[in-house]
Amino acid sequence: MILRQFTLSILILSAGIRSGAQTLHRSEALATALQNNSDLAIARNTTLQAAAQYHQTDAAFLPQLGVTYTAYTSNNPLNAFAFKLQQQNITQNDFNPALLNSPDRTSNFTTQATIQQPILNLDAFYQRKAARTAIEIAELQQERLRDYIRFRTAGAYLQLQLAYEVVKVLQQAFRTSDSVYAFTKARYQQGFLQKSDLLNAEVHLRSVQSQLANAQSAIQDQSDNLSLLMRTAPGKVYEVDTLTPESIVTEENIPESRPDFRAMHQAIKAQELIVKSTGLGLVPRLNGFGNMQLNDRTATGFSNGSYLLGLQLSWNFFQGNAVHSQVNKQQLQKALIELQLQQMKEESEKELQTTKRRIADAAFQIAQTKTAVEQATEALQIIHNRYKQGLAGSTDVLMAQTQLFQQQLSYRQAIMMLNMSIAYCTFLTAN
Repeated sequence: MILRQFTLSILILSAGIRSGAQTLHRSEALATALQNNSDLAIARNTTLQAAAQYHQTDAAFLPQLGVTYTAYTSNNPLNAFAFKLQQQNITQNDFNPALLNSPDRTSNFTTQATIQQPILNLDAFYQRKAARTAIEIAELQQERLRDYIRFRTAGAYLQLQLAYEVVKVLQQAFRTSDSVYAFTKARYQQGFLQKSDLLNAEVHLRSVQSQLANAQSAIQDQSDNLSLLMRTAPGKVYEVDTLTPESIVTEENIPESRPDFRAMHQAIKAQELIVKSTGLGLVPRLNGFGNMQLNDRTATGFSNGSYLLGLQLSWNFFQGNAVHSQVNKQQLQKALIELQLQQMKEESEKELQTTKRRIADAAFQIAQTKTAVEQATEALQIIHNRYKQGLAGSTDVLMAQTQLFQQQLSYRQAIMMLNMSIAYCTFLTAN
C-alpha cells in the first residue's frame, strides 16, 4: 500500500514539475545570460573605469584654471607697503620714514585667476597612450568573458537537459520495477515464490524511488544554476529541449585573434609605452603659466589689476638612478607578460587536443551505448517473459533491469559529454 502511494506521489510530482515549468530554449538562455549576467556587468564597469582613467590624462594637454579670493591684514612694514603698492595706491606721504617703520594696520583683498598650460611633456603623452590601451584591454577581456559566459550557460543548460533525461530513465525503471514487484507479490501470495524474492523486488523498487526523488531535485538545482547565470529570480523550473547529439565540429585551430590573446598583446604594448614614458621623464619639460590679480582695500572692490605670464623649462636629468631602475623593472614586467602569453597559448593548445580526443571518445561511446541499450532492452524483455513463465528468478529480472538502466544513463551521459566537449572546443577556438 505504501509503495502504491509513493508511486502516485512520484507521478504527481513529475506532473507538477512539468506543468509549472517554463520552456526555455538554449538560444534564449544564452541571450539572457549575455544581457544580464553579473560577471559581465562587473566587466562593463571595469571598462568604464578604464575610460575614466584615460580621460584623467587630458590634463597633459588641457589648461588648468583656478580662481582664489584672499583677505589680508597686517601692520608689518614690508606687507603694509606691498599691499598699497599692489593696490596702486602709493602717495608721497607713504615714504615718510615714520610711516614706513610703523605703519597702521593695512588690509588687502586679492582676487586671483591662474592658468597653467602644459606645452611639451613627452612622458605624459606616452602615459596617455598607455591609458588608451588599457581601455582596449578591458574591452577585449570583456569580450572573452562573454565567450566564457556562453560556455558556462551552455554547460548549465546541458546539465539541466541531462537531469530531465535521468528522470525519464528512472521513471521508466520505476514503472518496470513496480510491475515486477506487483507480479512478485501476487506470485508470493499464491505460494509460488519465496519471501526473499519479494524482499529483493521491494528493495530494488525502493532504491529506484530514492534515485528518482534525487533526480527530481536535480532539475530544480540545475534550474537555479541557470537562473544564477541569467540573473533571474531563483525558484523557477525550466523545461528544456530534448538532449540530442550535436554535430561534431570540423578540424579547428586556436586563432591568434582570440580576445584574451589580443588583450595580452595589448598589455605588452601598454608596458612598452610605460617604459618609454618613464625614460622620457629625464627629458626637459616646457610649461606655460600665468595669473591675473585684482587688489583692493575693500572686500567688495575688484580694481587695480595686474598680470604675470611666463614659460618654465625644467629638466630633472638625474634622479639617483631611480628612473634607470624603474625602467629595468618595467622591462622585466613586459617580459613576464610575454612569457604568460606563451604559456597561455601552449595550455590552450593542449586543452584543444584533449577536447578533440574527448569528442572522439564520446562519439564512440554514444555508438557503443546505443547498441548496448538495444541489447539490454531485448535481454530484459526475454528475461521478464521467462520470469512470468517461472523459468527465471526475480534476481535475474532485477539485474537485467539494472543493466538496462545503467546503459540508458551511460548513453545520455555520453551525449552530454559530447555536447559539453563541443561547447568547450568552441570556447577554446572562440568560434
